[in-house]
Amino acid sequence: MELHELVEIVDDQNSFLAFVEALKNDREDSVQKGKINPSSPYSSGANGWENGAIESFLEAAHAWAIDSDFGASQDLAEANMWKKMAVFLYCGKIYE
Repeated sequence: MELHELVEIVDDQNSFLAFVEALKNDREDSVQKGKINPSSPYSSGANGWENGAIESFLEAAHAWAIDSDFGASQDLAEANMWKKMAVFLYCGKIYE
């Protein structure tokens, strides 16, 4: 299952931890692919990673939370905290 599909089904501690493990695996795969075929510094990395360093990852997740009112503007106002946190982490990967 793809990350964007997994994030949609997070609804409790176990599904959140499964998502975090999948995100970690996706990053590890991205790093390995980048060693074989480095991406341009002007484009996203392998597997769509926009933010590879922890600083840029957290900055992007934080920016998404501020810009979207922690997902309220994206129909997450009523979502449980497990899903909101999964989306927060996912946005660390993709948000610019």
